[in-house]
This record gives sequence, C-alpha cells and structure tokens, in this order.
Amino acid sequence: MEDAMTPPDRRWKIETALRAAPAHSLPEALTAAVLGCFPQTTSLRLLLADYQRRLLLPIDDHDSSGPVRISDSPAGRAYGTLSPVPVPAIVGTAGERRLFIPVTARGEPLGVLEIRLSAGSDEVLGDSLLAELAQLGEIVGCALKLAWKHTDRYERARRHRRLTLAAELQWQLLPANGCGGAEFSMAGHLEPAYAVGGDNFDWSTERDHLTLSVTNGSGNGVQAALLTSLTVGALRNARRFGADLADQVSLANDMVYARYRGSEFTENLALRIDLADGMVSAVDAGSPRILRMRGTHIEPLDLDPQMPLGMFPDTRYQVERFQIESGDRLIIVSDGVCDAQAPDGGAFGTVLLEDTLQRTRSLEASEVPLSIINALIEHRQATDLDDDAVAVCLDWK
Repeated sequence: MEDAMTPPDRRWKIETALRAAPAHSLPEALTAAVLGCFPQTTSLRLLLADYQRRLLLPIDDHDSSGPVRISDSPAGRAYGTLSPVPVPAIVGTAGERRLFIPVTARGEPLGVLEIRLSAGSDEVLGDSLLAELAQLGEIVGCALKLAWKHTDRYERARRHRRLTLAAELQWQLLPANGCGGAEFSMAGHLEPAYAVGGDNFDWSTERDHLTLSVTNGSGNGVQAALLTSLTVGALRNARRFGADLADQVSLANDMVYARYRGSEFTENLALRIDLADGMVSAVDAGSPRILRMRGTHIEPLDLDPQMPLGMFPDTRYQVERFQIESGDRLIIVSDGVCDAQAPDGGAFGTVLLEDTLQRTRSLEASEVPLSIINALIEHRQATDLDDDAVAVCLDWK
C-alpha cells in the first residue's frame, strides 16, 4: 500500500518516474509520482525564476494564476533563502495549506515547487516529513538540469519577455546562476537580463580549487556578445587543457588579439581559490572590481592593473595572491555597477555599493547579487541601464 511506503521507497519511485519521463514531461511525471507517494498532497505546481529573478513563472502555459513576485511572497522567500516555507491554511479552501520548496541543482536556484496539502496535514507535517518533501527540490533540480538541453520548454517558461539575440548568446554562455560546496557558496547576476551584451561571469569547481572569472566586454549588442564569447571560450579552452592561471589569461589575450588585431578588447578578473586554505591567486586585466567583507569591515582589494585582453600580442600576465578566511565574503562587480549614473548625474560608486553590502550582510550569497542590482536600479530611478552590469558574491565557509 502507498501509505506504508518508507521514505527511501518514495524517493526511489519519484526518481524512477523522472528518469523514465521524456525531457519535456518532467512536471507531469513529478506531479503523478508525488500524489501517489504522499496521500496528504492534493496538487503540485512548478514555478521557474525568470531571467531578471524578480518573478516566478508557472511552467504550465495554461496556468491562469500568473507569475509570482519574488520580493514579497512566500514562494519568493523559499527561492531566496533556499529553505522550505510552510504557509498556513488558505481561507476558503477547507483547511488546505501550502508548502513552498526551493528547486536547486548543486547550489543553483532554479525555481520553486508549490505543494498543496489537505486539511489536517498540520498533524503529519512534522520535521521528518518536511525534510523529506524538501528533498524533492534537489531531486527535481538535478532532473531539470539534465533535461534542460533536450527541450525548449523550460527556457521558454522562464522568459517573461523576449530576449535580445545578444542576451541569448550571453545567457547560454553562463555556467549557472549559483554554485555551492562544503567550502563556499556563490551566485551571480547579469543586468539588463533581457538585453545584456558584453558582461559575463564564469566558474569551474575541481577537487582542490575553484576558478572564477568576471569579464567586462566592450561595445554592446551582438558584437559585444561575440567578443565576450571568444574571450570566455579561450579562457575555458586553456583552463581545460591544464594551463595555470597566468597562461589562461595570456592565451585568451592572444586569441582576442588574433581575431580583432587590437581594435576590440575585453577586461577580465580571473581568480583561482585553493579550497584547502583559502589562498587566492588573481590576475587583474581590466575594470572588474573586487571587495572583501570581513565582519562589518569592507575593503577594496587593490590589485595591480594589467593590460585588457586583446590590446597587444604576446602580453604576459603576472599572478598576485591574497588570503581569505572563514566568514569572508568576496564581491566582484563590473564597471556597469560602480560607474552607473543616476538621472541627476550622481554615480552609484563604491559608497552606495558598500552601503548595500552592509544592509545585505545577513543574507545568503544567493540573494546578494540581485540585491546589488536592485539597489543599482533604484539609484537609476528605474530608468534603463546605460551599460551592462554584473555582480558576483562568494561566501567562504
């Protein structure tokens, strides 16, 4: 009998159903499996975060309830905090209550599951059942990431409006919005999300180190996206061949120069963080800025600036090193953040950036980049950004 199923039985049944389902039918397979395994559930809905990470959009095209705002909703709280959020019974629904579960894949937040529970479920929704239901978010997130490239359904569902072609190229270039491990948690965000052109971030985790780079591309539109794609592709190619950090940047410089002969260039900050001791190797090749927050103290890490990538052939780059400690937070932003001007002419600058970091120091790393971008948009008085902006947050545990 279903009621007699153990937690491992239920997990096995749900995972089996997701593996057997076609890539485009994961939500339907999930709903059928969950309703069959948990008698107290009455319905399930999958919501995906849009590119701006301001809305949670239903996966079902026929869902009439529409998008849910992340900033002021229980669903958004589950997405932002990466923790389940139970909601009391809904008035007029015979005692039904809801549970919002973050959908994540290896630390990357993708969306939220909304589970409706029958009347009287308060009596059975204890810590063990809540923890078991919370695991659904990880199961679904990993299944979604595997299915994502086999169908356009999930990409289409998370678009509140159409992406520009340049933004399409840039978002497909990103590794993920977030990443986490025992030693760190990390997240990044691009804006304007639906029209970004040249800014980018990239990372890769290995057994003993983490590599992170932030690129500030020149120009705008498709031309900027193609230039950044060449830069990031060259950095990845060198990294995957086993080149050290300085050689990765040098080889990327050569590739950009060979294509553009100095007429175009990109600015880049590349980091390699040893997971054992927090020693950071860095190459500063341009304008992305890095700040370290230790407790309530914030300081810019002033690295020796070196030539942007693609300006001159055969440029050799030098590595600098600094130490991070448990509890440190690193923030990296492109010049589209600090140099952004308000309509009255005032720059966002490091003062407003540091003020934002102080106000968000208790938040998870997954929430910080979007908070920075939101503060930037508020500073701009909701007018369109003149330049691409990227923000990345890394918490060192």
